[in-house]
Amino acid sequence: MKLQGIRVLDLSLFLPGPHFTMMMADHGAEVISLEPPTGEPVRNIGLKQNGQSVWFRNVFRGKKSINLNLKSDAGKQAFYKLCETVDVVVEAFRPGVVERLGIDFDTIAKINPKLVYCSISAYGQTGPKRLNPAHDLSIQADSGAVQINQGQDAKPAQPGMPVADMAGSLMAFSGVLMALLRCQQTGKGDYLDISMQDSLVAWYANVMGPPFAENRSPEPKQERSWGGAAMYNIYQTADDKYLTLGGSELKFAKNLLTALGREDLINLCQLPPGPDQAPVTAFLQSTFLEKSLDQWQAFLANIDVCWSPVRSLNEAVRDEHLVQRDMLLNDEQGNLHLGVPVKFRHEPAQPNLTLPSFSQDTQALLAELGYSEQDIANMRSENAFI
Repeated sequence: MKLQGIRVLDLSLFLPGPHFTMMMADHGAEVISLEPPTGEPVRNIGLKQNGQSVWFRNVFRGKKSINLNLKSDAGKQAFYKLCETVDVVVEAFRPGVVERLGIDFDTIAKINPKLVYCSISAYGQTGPKRLNPAHDLSIQADSGAVQINQGQDAKPAQPGMPVADMAGSLMAFSGVLMALLRCQQTGKGDYLDISMQDSLVAWYANVMGPPFAENRSPEPKQERSWGGAAMYNIYQTADDKYLTLGGSELKFAKNLLTALGREDLINLCQLPPGPDQAPVTAFLQSTFLEKSLDQWQAFLANIDVCWSPVRSLNEAVRDEHLVQRDMLLNDEQGNLHLGVPVKFRHEPAQPNLTLPSFSQDTQALLAELGYSEQDIANMRSENAFI
């Protein structure tokens, strides 16, 4: 596998860090999660199957679990020894915490100059908001994502996806892989400052016209991506279900409107989104209300147009297409796991679907680092680990 031989020490919790290190584990990296004394919080968040939360299952598979008290001298010394053996360290504390603990990049780089050290935080390590506490919703709100996620009542709606968390995960994943590649060439590691807000804002490439070109916030219902384009919109059907048109290229408008007998509306789809396209939107709204979703599915099947039914999450993830793409995996207990999206032809991922119990690998790892049984017993008595 592509990351075989890479060893990762992950101190992060919840979603961004654990998700991206799990992706590394799926592709062969050895990922060691250093859990706090109370364990990874998501072990106990949300619904459970066979004693494990579904969330935990989808960020922690294939990892090792250790516990070290970094506020104890013995625990910290063991952490330093472990850092000599790893390629990557990931942490997601509030800025300043790793410095106070004495486990920051500058300290660890003296122990292991080849180390790639990745810090993930809400707002980054610099700037006036660096110490502000925040999770995904706060970041989305503060970055404009909640404002543009408006319902038809023009009020901001609760986001359906943790995009700040996941953007941070993917940016960290990409950055760490780049740093590892460069380290192979230079023999030097590096430090990554990953901000969830930076990562989210970087995803705005296709919606920044109004802010950049006209120094204004967009009006979501008038913009191409959020309801202003007739061919990029959500429509209700006669049976109170919904479908989407998801391609505003003129060829798709021609194909659909011709099939519906309204060629006269095609030219309006060349105009800017918003009021100019309102007649097309109104026609499509009334037309789609005339038939059920199944009827429209049969009608649209032979028309070259971007469209899709609005599916429930449960229905969508069990779709045969995703099953054939191996995006649903079953472990030995019959539990479902989300699959691996990065698919190589050569050396594909081989996800290990087992989940570690809390701190199950601590003693074995300490022994690997050269600690004797008596040393380990002494460390336990000194509260260096649980």
